[in-house]
Amino acid sequence: MKIKRLAHIGVAVKDVDEAQKVYTEMLPLKVDSSDAVGELRTGFIPVGETSIELVMSTTPDGVMSKYIDKKGEGIHHLAFEVDDIDQAVAELKAKGVPLTSEEARPGAHGSRVVFLHPKATRGVLIELVEYPQGH
Repeated sequence: MKIKRLAHIGVAVKDVDEAQKVYTEMLPLKVDSSDAVGELRTGFIPVGETSIELVMSTTPDGVMSKYIDKKGEGIHHLAFEVDDIDQAVAELKAKGVPLTSEEARPGAHGSRVVFLHPKATRGVLIELVEYPQGH
C-alpha cells in the first residue's frame, strides 16, 4: 500500500454552512467544494495539500448526528490518500486489521473509501481514500 498524503481531516458538524464561517470569516480560507454522499453533506476547505472536510448528517438519525450526540462536534477522522484502495483493503485484511466495511464504498467527489475500525487504531478513525483520475 502506498500512502500519497494526508488527504483531509474530517470534522463532524451540525451545520456545514455555519461551521465553515470559522474558516472563512475567522481565518483567511475558502470553501473549495461541497458534495452529498447518501445522508451526509460535506464542505471541503483546502489548506495546502490537505483539506478540512466538514461533515454533517442531513437527517436527525444520521450517522454524524448520532456521533455528535455522543461526542459533540469536532475532529472525526483522518483520511489518507492511497493509490489503489482495493490493494490497500487486501493488505489490511491479510494483516487482520478490522475495517468498518468489507470493501471500499463511494465517497465524496467520486472517490472510493474504507475506514479502519477505531478499536484497532487506538480510538482514531482512519479513512483510506482513492480519488478518480484527474482529481
